[in-house]
Amino acid sequence: MGIIEPGIGLLFWMTLTFVILLFLLGKFAWKPIVNAVNERETSIVDALNQAKLAKKEMEDLKSDNERILREAKIERDGILKEAREIKERIVAEAKDIAKSEGEKMIEAAKQTITSEKNAAMADIKSQIGTLSVNIAESILKQKLDNSEAQNELVQNYLNKSNLN
Repeated sequence: MGIIEPGIGLLFWMTLTFVILLFLLGKFAWKPIVNAVNERETSIVDALNQAKLAKKEMEDLKSDNERILREAKIERDGILKEAREIKERIVAEAKDIAKSEGEKMIEAAKQTITSEKNAAMADIKSQIGTLSVNIAESILKQKLDNSEAQNELVQNYLNKSNLN
């Protein structure tokens, strides 16, 4: 027999050893190895499912955040619009109040001017009347020094009063 050709006894013992080894591995080692591989596969599948769930939750949160952001922008725009309307209303009310107060002040000034004008006119009339009386008195004193001029003046007044 040569180096390459095994003997029948050697083949028998090698086959018997291989079958015993297969039996022992099948009985004790392969079940735990297969169970470990199955558990690893299950844990990988679970991890992938959890990753998918986490990704879906992140997408949901992102969409919720976008929705909340849109709502906040809408609310902000509404608040700004309301603030502008309030400002415009307050400004308009202030203008109306200022206008009415100005009109009241103008009216009061007109009344004051009218009353002061009337008082000034009355004062001027009084002064003109006093001045006219004083002028007439001094003219009459000069003209009525003689009795003939006095009689003539009286006649003129009587004639004028009869005509009126």
